[in-house]
Order: sequence, then C-alpha cells, then structure tokens
Amino acid sequence: MRKTGTIVREILRTDAHRRLISSEGGATAVEFALIAPAFFALLLAIFEVSIVLFMQQALQTATTKTARLIMTGQAQSQNTTAAQFKQQVCNNATSLFNCSNLYVNVQSFSSFSSASMLNPVQNGTFNAGSMSYGLGSPGSIEVVQVFYEWPVYLGPLGFNLSNMNGSIHLLVATAAFRNEP
Repeated sequence: MRKTGTIVREILRTDAHRRLISSEGGATAVEFALIAPAFFALLLAIFEVSIVLFMQQALQTATTKTARLIMTGQAQSQNTTAAQFKQQVCNNATSLFNCSNLYVNVQSFSSFSSASMLNPVQNGTFNAGSMSYGLGSPGSIEVVQVFYEWPVYLGPLGFNLSNMNGSIHLLVATAAFRNEP
C-alpha cells in the first residue's frame, strides 16, 4: 500500500507541476504590469498636448477678436493704451489665462511685404522689453502678436513640449490685417 500511495503522490506532484506551468491565470496581470507604464505615459502626453493646443486656440481666438478693435479704428478713437488692450485680450480669453503672463506686441507697417514678426525669445528666455505698441493709421498694415508663457509639467518617455527654459511653452497668437479707412 505504501508504494501505491507514493506513486499516487508522485503522479499528483507531477500533475501539479504541469498545471502550474500551463496556468495562465496571472498572465494578464503580468502583461498589464509590463505595458501599464508606457500606456499611462502616452495617455499623459496626449492630455498635455490637448491642453496646449486648446490654450493655443483660445489665445488665437481672443487675439483675433481683440485685434478687430484696431482694424475698425475703435482702439485709435478711444486712445486705447497697451495695458487696456492687453486687458481686453485677457477678457476675451474668458479667464483661461493669468494676465500677468500675457504680453502684447502691436506693430505698424506700410505694406504686407515689409511686415515682420517679433521673436522675443533669446537663449531660451522671454524678453518682454522688446514689445512695442503702435496702433497705426487708416490703411496701414498691422501685425498684432500676443504671447503667453504656458507652464508644461509632464514629459513622459522623453516627450517634452517646452520651447523655453524652465518647462515653459510659449504660446503665440498673431493677427495681420490692413486698418480700415
């Protein structure tokens, strides 16, 4: 009888080993543990890009809407200052932005071919001292640029949206037009 019990135990032991080796009950959990970091990093990167693109579009919409004040001559007739124009852009952005990080540059040109854009970034830092504010006259070409320093927090898998020092992404909205007569 003892031999029979030993044989049965040997059979059960080898059967248990076979079942353990062929078991797939935890395979899904292990596979998820291997894939999860990359999945969540990709999800965070998509979220960060979505926020930056949404804020870029909100800034562009606010800039275009506010630039109409210059194009129609309302800003000139009301003697709108640079601070008032900046505040109007901030109001049109529906409180999505911190107005202290918002910068406005308005330049007048005689023709579209002579128009140029300001690049206030030097060595990875923003130079607010290069901003100008000229409303122009009827028929002049105006280029309105609005800059906003948007902080970016995530950089999973080496993905980084910052284009300035200090994890900052500079959003730029531009409107170019001819003032109405």
